[in-house]
Amino acid sequence: MRKTEHPARLTAAALALALATAAGSAMAGDAHPALKAAMQRDLGLSEQQLGQYLKAERLAVQQTQALEQSQGRHFAGSWIERGADGEYRVVVASTSIAAQRAPAGVDVRNVRHSALTLDAAKSSLDGVVARRGGRAPEGVYGWFVDVRSNSVTVDVAPGAVLKAIDFIALSGADTDTVRFRTVGDAPRPLATLQGGSEYLSTTSTGTYYCSVGFSVTRNGAQGFATAGHCGDAGDVASVLARRALSRIGTFQASNFPNADRAWVQVDNSHTMRPYVSSSGGDVAVRGSQEAPIGAAVCRSGRTTGWKCGTIEAKNVSVSYGADGTVNGMTQVKVCAEGGDSGGSFITNDGQGQGVLSGGNYSCKGKQAQLATSYFQPLNPLLQSYGLTLSTAP
Repeated sequence: MRKTEHPARLTAAALALALATAAGSAMAGDAHPALKAAMQRDLGLSEQQLGQYLKAERLAVQQTQALEQSQGRHFAGSWIERGADGEYRVVVASTSIAAQRAPAGVDVRNVRHSALTLDAAKSSLDGVVARRGGRAPEGVYGWFVDVRSNSVTVDVAPGAVLKAIDFIALSGADTDTVRFRTVGDAPRPLATLQGGSEYLSTTSTGTYYCSVGFSVTRNGAQGFATAGHCGDAGDVASVLARRALSRIGTFQASNFPNADRAWVQVDNSHTMRPYVSSSGGDVAVRGSQEAPIGAAVCRSGRTTGWKCGTIEAKNVSVSYGADGTVNGMTQVKVCAEGGDSGGSFITNDGQGQGVLSGGNYSCKGKQAQLATSYFQPLNPLLQSYGLTLSTAP
């Protein structure tokens, strides 16, 4: 997100009017029934609470840039938050100590560190890993700017705090910005296990299950976006037909680690549709507008089907141990399992967000409540390979 040093200041009254106008105009679009049902199930929301959340989400999506500009160099992030009263609000964090009037539905919260300061600290950690050939210290699982805690949060294994401290010291990052979070299970690429709506990639080391992300085109050729760790450029993608592999296309480009993105060009005999499958029917893809932190997203994968959660952080660096580190990921509080990799993350109104990279724990029992997943954002993937997202009419 671009930071502006000398923005035009917005008055509280003008911003309130903009927010109200945006909310009213967005009410025409409604969530897909299957997505609404999954969000209520996985987020524990009543129908009334879901409606109130969707209103807050619309405000955040349409006004993020204006909210950032109103704070200028004091901006420290924004997100959707559920208060103690059960109501959802848009929160804007600011390092300014000046009294500010918040428009309806928006809280301005004073914090210590600006977004620029936190981004700089996170970049220092990225630099250490880059100099180490993409390898993070053992037991350091990932790091990200957590706007809600106003810190750079470093995920570490139990007993690995000393290694994490050395990691921070080596980076030269401002230690006042850093906090540690203990995570019991390491994130890992999810390409080698089995599941639901699927494809298989045949690589030099074997054949692996993954999930289709989004339908795309390039220079008239059709294909789909997926995770980079699912296959290398030149690898064959297939589906199972009568217990035998049937070729559907070829990986045209792939990046992993550092990023986790790829696209597969599908052979002319096959057809790609601009939809995401769910247990409640097909969900139309309408675009790729990026959702804010705190927004609800649902994912579709071959192994565990539909699961919904909320976005926790963006531009997350995730260490997959010996497999390397991926950067620029978006972190979601939702479970996933092997074979779900490459599958789509989508919002309630059909905006594609990204393709599943990896995660920790599983969707079984109490582990699902602890799980975190990471997705490769869709727009950088499309831009990297010159792809056009296919959308429903």
